[in-house]
Amino acid sequence: MAAPPKPFAGQIPLPLMRHGGSTRIVIGPANEDVLEACRLADSWPFRTALLWGEPRSGKSLIARWFAESGLGDAIDDAQALDEDAIFHRWNRAQEARRPLLIVGPPVPDSWQVTLPDLGSRLGAALNLRIETPDDTMIEGLIEAHAEARGLALADGATTYLVPRAPRSFAGVEALVAEIDRISLERKIPATLAVWREALDILGGGTGEQGDLL
Repeated sequence: MAAPPKPFAGQIPLPLMRHGGSTRIVIGPANEDVLEACRLADSWPFRTALLWGEPRSGKSLIARWFAESGLGDAIDDAQALDEDAIFHRWNRAQEARRPLLIVGPPVPDSWQVTLPDLGSRLGAALNLRIETPDDTMIEGLIEAHAEARGLALADGATTYLVPRAPRSFAGVEALVAEIDRISLERKIPATLAVWREALDILGGGTGEQGDLL
């Protein structure tokens, strides 16, 4: 009997991502079930799964990890592609007995498939969803985005930022980008004054825990 897969660590590194984008899949309750399901792709119905999730939630990173790890094939941003092309990819994956991960838009209802043959096959696929990040995951996202930008955050950054940060993947990314922009434009370290200003610009200046000073 094959040994069970090892549990995921806190992050999955991915090399050579663009500047400003995360180089890691940060793992937490929002996505750990998706990642575990990907490791069991041979058990998917027709070896096919659809991946949904809010913008910037790491759907493309997961698709890349899935393909580069040899777990199967992946189609990213499927709703922007020709439906006939997706249908042919599905057929080729079936012939090769290869799992196929198809990345859809944030909301399933926003993708209206008009090709009946494709629609019926997608309707039988396993649905996987990335959920909203919790505080621990937001901390990891802040650190990952800062590292990708080469942004050095002063001590206490995540303690201060996590309870005040937007509760979304895109919002956390925007917050780190704003901190980076202010720090670079003013040629100052990313310390408390910069964190506060970035939060105010994004509308998150009044945190749940109040000011730490």
